[in-house]
Amino acid sequence: MSVDVATLDSHPEEDHVLPTRQHITGFGFYIYLLSDGILFAALFAAFAVLRGATDGGPDSHALFSARNALIETACLLTSSFTCGMAMLACDRRNRIMTLVGFLVTAALGVMFITLEVREFSDLIARGAGPDRSAFLSSFFTLVSTHGIHVTCGLIWLMVLLVQFLGRGFTSAMVRRFLCFSLFWHVLDVVWIAIFTFVYLIGGYL
Repeated sequence: MSVDVATLDSHPEEDHVLPTRQHITGFGFYIYLLSDGILFAALFAAFAVLRGATDGGPDSHALFSARNALIETACLLTSSFTCGMAMLACDRRNRIMTLVGFLVTAALGVMFITLEVREFSDLIARGAGPDRSAFLSSFFTLVSTHGIHVTCGLIWLMVLLVQFLGRGFTSAMVRRFLCFSLFWHVLDVVWIAIFTFVYLIGGYL
């Protein structure tokens, strides 16, 4: 009776180790995204309550720029699209297009943060800083929390790209790109809510 050496060398129980780790990582990351959702829900609620507490100072109609908000939205929406295209290239194991897609995503994210910092600087220069009123405190807290998330996402993406250049399409690398993609799309959804309720409804309607 012949014995298959490959069978002896294989360990069936190990075949389930990696999927189990992937499932645990995925579950934990979804829990994190849900916790972020709770955080932003609380900040939106605080803004809704305090939006009229201007203490005699300027309100949203007098402060917000439609042009700046629209450009920020276009940058983030486009970055979400390029992130999705990068993930499609990742699924096809297309190294160049994956790299290009994520680099464009990063560039658009940097543009978004630059515009947001410029907006904050302009508001503070006009005497409308976070210490001016409860309304502005809630505005700066909500929008800057989103901006901090975007900044952390950009740092995360840069680290991933450095790892990707050295390791290529390993299962761990693909999983990390997937987690980043989910994170980035959630930030896009949060920004749409900010644009709608803070800038559009709060500032112009």
